[in-house]
Amino acid sequence: MGVTDRYRNVADMPELLAVFPLRGAILLPRASLTLNVFEPRYLALVDHALAGGRMIGVLQPGPEAGNVESPTGKTFPLRRVGCAGRITSFTESEDGRVVIALAGVARFAVASDIAGDAPFRVCQVDFAPYAKDFIAGHGEDNVDRPRLIATLRSYLLANNLNADWDRINNASSERLVNTLSILSPYGPEEKQALLEAPDLRTRAEALVALAEMELAARDDGSGTSLQ
Repeated sequence: MGVTDRYRNVADMPELLAVFPLRGAILLPRASLTLNVFEPRYLALVDHALAGGRMIGVLQPGPEAGNVESPTGKTFPLRRVGCAGRITSFTESEDGRVVIALAGVARFAVASDIAGDAPFRVCQVDFAPYAKDFIAGHGEDNVDRPRLIATLRSYLLANNLNADWDRINNASSERLVNTLSILSPYGPEEKQALLEAPDLRTRAEALVALAEMELAARDDGSGTSLQ
C-alpha cells in the first residue's frame, strides 16, 4: 500500500489545513514535491504538521500578491485551488533548515482563512470538488501517452537534457503526467492551469501544447519562450 492510499475519500481529509503558499510550486495526487524550508514561519508549519497528521496544503499566492516567491504576512491573496500533501520524509541540517518530501493526496478549494496566532496560514478547505483525485489512476486510459512521450523526447533533446527512460517507461501515466506538471519550467499561470485541469487527459494535453509552443517559438527564430 502506498503512503497516500490510506486517504480513500473526502471524509478522510481535514477540514482545516495549514498551507504553504509558494509561487510557481504545485503538487498533484500521487506525485511528490521536495521543499527546502528555512523561514521561521514555515519551520513552525512543518513542526505543526509533524505533530499532527503530517498534512500540508501547497498552493500559490494570488496574482495580486506580486512576484515574490512567498509574500510576508498572512493577508495576501491566495489562489483558490491547491493540493494537500503528506510529509513522507524530512531532513534537518545544522543551520536549522529542513528539507521535506511531500506526497500529493488530493486537490482542494479554499473556502476561507482561519484567524489564529500561528505564524503560518490556516485555511478551511473543501476536497469535495476533487473527489476523483482519491481514485488512483483515474483517467489514465484517456491519456495519449505516445504523443506525450514523443513530445517529452523532443523537448529534452532541444534543451540538451537527459532522462532516465527506464523509469519514465515504467511509470504509470498518472504519475508521469503529474510529475512532469510539477517539474515543468513554466510560470505561475501555466502551473496553476495544469493544477486545475479537470482530468488527466486535459492536463497531459496542456503539457504537450506548452512544450510544442516553446519548440515552435525556437524554430521560428523569434526567441520567445514560456520559461
